[in-house]
Amino acid sequence: MTLRVVDAADGGGGRRLTLAADWTDVRRGQSIAVNGCCLTVCQIEAGTIGFDVVPETLRKTNLGLLQVGDEVNVERSLRIGDPLDGHFVQGHVDGRAVLIESKSWGEESRLRLQAPADLAQYLVPEGSVALDGVSLTIASIQGNNFEVALIPTTLRLTTLGQKTSGWPFNLEADILSKTIVSWLERQRKADDHYGSGSGLA
Repeated sequence: MTLRVVDAADGGGGRRLTLAADWTDVRRGQSIAVNGCCLTVCQIEAGTIGFDVVPETLRKTNLGLLQVGDEVNVERSLRIGDPLDGHFVQGHVDGRAVLIESKSWGEESRLRLQAPADLAQYLVPEGSVALDGVSLTIASIQGNNFEVALIPTTLRLTTLGQKTSGWPFNLEADILSKTIVSWLERQRKADDHYGSGSGLA
């Protein structure tokens, strides 16, 4: 779902981000993903919830670009026992993928984006990726560029179809890809250090 930004106050290197929300069961200290970034509720007032965004988060995400009136994708934390749709999204943004172009034909839309070089290694065809908190399947990859397909439901329920070229989507790579690639990299470094005898069978 989406919520609207009603205040974005910068100060002390951080930012207080306030969203319009009529949720009655939210408590301070709860985690809510905003554009795919896990944030902690720090303020609750009538019809609004507020989050403090620290400098590191502002550096890695697009939350510092948000203005009053912007819509953001929000998702509350999954509870144990709840049905799981899509893939595991932790809310730990890895970096930003810049929108190169969007195109539509019939009921399908596609976004073509450029991932940072250090994150492109985690992208695989038909694999999963999260953009601004939305779980998507990678349709194609060429170098550091990749495409995702958006169905009408995704366009209706999220902000993805509203963005124009140059928008830096918050990118969270699939945790399985990150785990496998990181393990293989550590194994390769161990082989280089100790010799091929300690490598993979």
